[in-house]
Amino acid sequence: MPGPLAGIRVVDLTSAVLGPVATQNLGDMGADVIKVEPPEGDSIRPLGPSRHPGMGAYFLNINRNKRSVALDLKRPAAHEALLKLAETADVFVHNMRLGAAERLGIDYPAVAARNPRIVYAAATGFRKDGVHRDRPSFDDVIQGESGLAALNGGVGREPRYVPMAVCDKICGYVLASAIGMALYHRERTGKGQEVHVPMLETMVAFNLIDHLWHGVLAEPEKGLGYPRMLTPHRRPFPTKDGHICILATTDIQSRHLFEALDCAELADDERFSTLAQRIENIGELYEIITERMRRRTTAEWRERLDMFDVPNGVVTDLEGLLADPYLAKTGFFEPVEHPSEGKMLTPAIPVMFSGTPGNSFRLPPPRLGEHTRAVLSELGYSDAEVDRIMVQTSAIRD
Repeated sequence: MPGPLAGIRVVDLTSAVLGPVATQNLGDMGADVIKVEPPEGDSIRPLGPSRHPGMGAYFLNINRNKRSVALDLKRPAAHEALLKLAETADVFVHNMRLGAAERLGIDYPAVAARNPRIVYAAATGFRKDGVHRDRPSFDDVIQGESGLAALNGGVGREPRYVPMAVCDKICGYVLASAIGMALYHRERTGKGQEVHVPMLETMVAFNLIDHLWHGVLAEPEKGLGYPRMLTPHRRPFPTKDGHICILATTDIQSRHLFEALDCAELADDERFSTLAQRIENIGELYEIITERMRRRTTAEWRERLDMFDVPNGVVTDLEGLLADPYLAKTGFFEPVEHPSEGKMLTPAIPVMFSGTPGNSFRLPPPRLGEHTRAVLSELGYSDAEVDRIMVQTSAIRD
């Protein structure tokens, strides 16, 4: 069955990570995503192992379910073709700096003049009405400026980046979600609108869910940061033969954990008898758990913790994910065949819809400009007109 966004057309000018994550999400849900690339292609195309130039693993992993059109937007004919494409679209999305979009003549007023019902979405580093409107920004910059690198380093330690493009990915999901909300509003009212996702503010809001702490009560001088998250003891607990992850937050879960650890008396210890007291004394609590966990193997602890209904899990590395029996049973890693790149693995769509499920490999990640002729022909261009636009594009590429 078609996905929940079947019938929605998305003109996608995004590149790198944030935007393609968002538009792949839309494509997975059934939208017709037309990826408009410059003649040299998306900057992420060469990144990672590949079998052919411009088809690197990183690109392949975030650009499925899209069609690729290569246009040199500095050329009038190609620019006009893009605006004609926007006339047929429901969504127009990019993650270039706003000033660059204005210079290219594809800002919201220009696109909305051709299609007032369009949802025009953009994600950039900072708020569009702020002094940093056109500052360049990438994931590492936002990890630092949002407080994430400092948090990840630990109290009193050197800041460290989270080892992934976490801000790009989170903001990509926020962008896809915001587009879905704007489409819902349009379906109710008939009106399009502009949507803007600023990375910094999005990540500050995300980080402070845990760590605003006394600041929520307008008393930041009393302390910021959730103590349980910031203690150096918060890490997987060493066992006899490995590590295990445990989190017991409620009073009932904590009582069960103490019983599993053979120290049920701690449930009545004033340091640990309530959630507030456990947070206040989290370092001492984690030291006790750490000492106890060394007494059994990971498998022994898992069996015992499961018996007491305490949330727990193993530590899985990247290789372990691919061999994980649970993920294998759910079919999370789907073996697929790409027409030019051969055998691939693609992660399944995590979200499930009972009536309109998405499709994780409806279209393989496209080669650069693979669908230019087909898409321009759909707009009513003659073969000769398509040839002129494509000649211009290929001339730049060569």
